[in-house]
Order: sequence, then C-alpha cells, then structure tokens
Amino acid sequence: MATVTPLHRETPPSLDPMIGLVTADMNQVNSVILARMQSDVPLIPELAGHLITGGGKRMRPMLTLACARLLDYQGTRHHKLAAAVEFIHTATLLHDDVVDGSNTRRGRRTANLIWGNSASVLVGDFLFSRAFELMVEDGSLRVLRILSNASAVIAEGEVNQLTAQRRIETGEERYLDIIGAKTAALFAAACRIAAVVAERSDECEQALDAYGRNLGIAFQLVDDAIDYASDDKTMGKDAGDDFRDGKVTLPVILAHARGNDAERRFWREAMEGHRTSDADLAHATDLLNRAGAIADTNARARLYGQRAIDALSAIPGGQAKAALVEAVEFAVARAY
Repeated sequence: MATVTPLHRETPPSLDPMIGLVTADMNQVNSVILARMQSDVPLIPELAGHLITGGGKRMRPMLTLACARLLDYQGTRHHKLAAAVEFIHTATLLHDDVVDGSNTRRGRRTANLIWGNSASVLVGDFLFSRAFELMVEDGSLRVLRILSNASAVIAEGEVNQLTAQRRIETGEERYLDIIGAKTAALFAAACRIAAVVAERSDECEQALDAYGRNLGIAFQLVDDAIDYASDDKTMGKDAGDDFRDGKVTLPVILAHARGNDAERRFWREAMEGHRTSDADLAHATDLLNRAGAIADTNARARLYGQRAIDALSAIPGGQAKAALVEAVEFAVARAY
C-alpha cells in the first residue's frame, strides 16, 4: 500500500502545486467556459462573467483535471467536463445568493444586488443548461449519471438547509447531511468522473469519490468556522452572514449543546432572528470560543481531511498525488 502523507507540513499548504499541475489543461477549460457562456442575449454573458471571472479559485474543475492527471489520462474529454462542473457550481452560487439575500461574494457585489434576483436565477438556469449540453456532448451515460445525480443532490441539500434554517434544534446528523449534499456532492462528482474518462475500475471511482466527498465536507466545515473567526476582507463576503441568516452550523450546534440555560436562550433568539446586531455577533463569537466550538469544528475538518488523503492510499504516488494531498491541507488550513 502506498504511503499516505500526514495532514501537516512545515510550510503553509498551498493550491500552487495543483495549479501548476493543471495550468495547461485549465487554459483549455477556461476557453470552453468563455465560449459556452456566450449568448445572443447580452445580459447572460455579462452577468455570468461577473461571477465566473470574479476571482474564484476554480477548485472543483481543477480537481477533475488533477484526478485525470493522477490516473495518467491522456485524452481531452476532461476539459469539457471540468467546464461543466464549474458551470454547475456557478449556477448554484447565483441561486444561493438570491436565496440568502447576499450582498458580497469574493469581495465584490453579488449579481443579484446588481441585476436583481430574477436575472440571477434565470442566468443560473442558463448555466445549468450549458453544463448538461457539455455532459451530453461527452457521450458517456455514466458521466451524465454522476453529474446529474450530483446536481439533484445539491438542490436537495439546499432545500434541506432552507427548511433547517432558524431551527436551533437541528442536530449534527442533519447538518452533516446538508453539507454532504450541498457542498461535498459536487467535489465527489468532480473527482469521480476522472476515473470514468480514464476507464479505471469501480474501486478507483469509489476512491476518488471518497477523496472528493471528504474534502468537500472538510471544506464546508472550515467555511462555517470562518464565518465567526474571520473578517469581511479576508473572506470576501460579509462576516457573520450565517449568524444573521439563522443558519445552524456545527459551531452553533456545539456551542448550544454545551451552553447553560442563558446561553441556550441566546442561541435560540439569535437563530430565530431576534439577535442580529454587531454586539450580538461579538457575543456569539465569544460564546463559540469559550465553548471550544470553532476549534472543534476545525478539528473535525482535519479529521475529514485525513479521510480524504487516506482514500488515495491505494493509488500510486507522484506529483499529482502530492498536489491532491496538499489541496486537502490547504482546504483545512485556509482563512478564506
């Protein structure tokens, strides 16, 4: 069995090794993205381009490319499929910002704030359609099944989150179901389709699925901790958005469970929308820190990160594997 790199290193982890690994492929993916976001309706490329060219890390399509490199795939099918993955992700962001009423993303005004909710939803629908065109062009029913299932699961996760919003009684199991669907499903699919185009075994597919799924859960756990432990400039969005939106994330679940009666009352009032001031957010952050909720959420992220790394243990090492391992380390150590 191949050696698994531990989830720590002397220098800060970075996405740079993965970026360097897939630069040439990513140029091809970007060409597909730019070509397929075009439309005779000018608002569509204008609005889509605002988010697509807005400084995102493109981590999900890069995972497709890096996993293809890991399996020594020599073809070009993964270029269009990575673009499809990015379109699915971008569409969900457009829809999420409408649902959440967000004002900033990646340090810029959201599309819904500039063009309105209706335009954002409809352009999101356009990008979903483009993604499915690219899947159909690939011609693999297996790829289509994986990505279409992921799209459905993401939508289910978002609805599940919506119905759990402002419900302090939401437990850890439901929370993990939500983030496993709304975030981890696309990470898993993005990695898994590389094994399909490389014509690898079911076991290889499952390994890459497990890698992506655990990475996605770790990624979202860190996001949920960052909402209370970072600032607007670092995050590129408004600090405390989850708090003010009444999203019952793992830090809140842990702090509520460990709190006294007065603290539990505060959390209930906050999640119900009655405590939304900056002072309330500061108090919430203090309670989270005293309860060890942020630290324990980050520790849980490291656990899922190690599971992601372990999932690659049977796949031979090399530059691509090292980059994928460091991508996990970056995800759990990042501040944005």
